[in-house]
Amino acid sequence: MAIKLIIADDNSFIREGLNIILSTYEEFEVLVLVNDGDEAVEYCKNHDVDIALLDVRMPRMNGVEATKQIVDTTGTKPVILTTFDDDEYILGAIKNGAKGYLLKNNDPERIRDALKSVYYGTSIIQDEMLDKLKSSLSNNEQVAEVKIDTSLFTKRELEIMAFIAKGYSNKEIAEHMYISGGTVANYITTILGKTGLKHRTQIAVYYLTGKVY
Repeated sequence: MAIKLIIADDNSFIREGLNIILSTYEEFEVLVLVNDGDEAVEYCKNHDVDIALLDVRMPRMNGVEATKQIVDTTGTKPVILTTFDDDEYILGAIKNGAKGYLLKNNDPERIRDALKSVYYGTSIIQDEMLDKLKSSLSNNEQVAEVKIDTSLFTKRELEIMAFIAKGYSNKEIAEHMYISGGTVANYITTILGKTGLKHRTQIAVYYLTGKVY
């Protein structure tokens, strides 16, 4: 069964280009192309959509707000498309529950692999974006300092958080730690419970920056 996608971007060149690229892969079915976040939210509310690929900056409703509404009202997984100068939006998207963060200049194969990973349950954020977020947070005096209290976590939990921050999937973590995928999932559930976070990408940002979003 194909992964059902929508593409939301106010730049018709980007929108049509992504459609052409993703439609060449048999794993995907592009259901519709829309111009803004408002259209994306309405479509997801009324149709069965697996992944909404959202630009950050769009008229009427940006990708950050669209992410929140899609997460709150549908089962669709939002994935943010971004550029290097959009990092101020990414923390909001993380807080709102986006499952992936991709740079627009990625190779088609990398976009394909990332979307498949999101579909199968792994949150994706590129190393480049994590580095920019860490730098941005360190220079933002308005962000409250929240340091990781290692006493809250077991050695195994800290190891798993480190692997998540490096972008490893549950399967890859299980292989490196010689435990089952189910055990990894249980550890992640425990980490989320201890931190009050909602998903893996928030764990990665928390581990790398010491900030809770």
